[in-house]
Amino acid sequence: MTDTRALDPEVLPVGLDGYLVRFALTPEPAAMTAARRFATRIEEATPEGVVEIAAALVSVLVRFEPSVDRAALQTHLNGMAEEIVSGPLALPAPTRRWTVPVAFGGEEGPQLAQAAKAAGLTETQAVDEICAADLRVLTIGFAPGQPYIGLMPEHWNLPRMSELNPSVPAGALVVAVRQFVLFGAESATGWQQVGRAAFRSFVPERAEPMPLRGGDAIRFAKASADEIARLSEDNDRMGGAQLEVLR
Repeated sequence: MTDTRALDPEVLPVGLDGYLVRFALTPEPAAMTAARRFATRIEEATPEGVVEIAAALVSVLVRFEPSVDRAALQTHLNGMAEEIVSGPLALPAPTRRWTVPVAFGGEEGPQLAQAAKAAGLTETQAVDEICAADLRVLTIGFAPGQPYIGLMPEHWNLPRMSELNPSVPAGALVVAVRQFVLFGAESATGWQQVGRAAFRSFVPERAEPMPLRGGDAIRFAKASADEIARLSEDNDRMGGAQLEVLR
């Protein structure tokens, strides 16, 4: 369960056709839980006239048709937000779970030793904790289909690096602030690379270009570098990722 006593949600106008439901200004765990729960609830019972719901780490954008009664919708959203933060609460039960093979350490995760040491663990302990963690896609952002995944235990609350790594490869699994990002393309980052997957979170020509959804459960499965190289040859670029529908 998550303590929500410090949360003070706001429903803020965004242009002529939107509201931003914001639970905090910083990515606190309670705010992330509240935002994910709010997004799930409004997706399952979408008010009439709402045309888009876009969740971020601690906020949810709600866009609506011009004919919607703005004041009534704002009151409705505010009531939902206040009810959620009255908590205590937990992340909503996932409807889907992904298992994603990852090679850790070595050339695939050159900063694993450094991240493990900062977390007070050996490399083996770090990999075991990562693969045993019950993680969720907290939000999709920064790049098409790119997931922010968390949360790890508090000892994984590692700061971002003081200098950017100018380039990590597609499939890089990077860690900071109790979260992982799984890069769909080569990118600069201030997070530490601990592993690499063959899974690609965005492939435009794939039947489902962006297969991950906010709220999906994620488990990482340890694989060898050779296995990741072999899985990288798959045409669909799913990289051996397996989806289980839970309900």
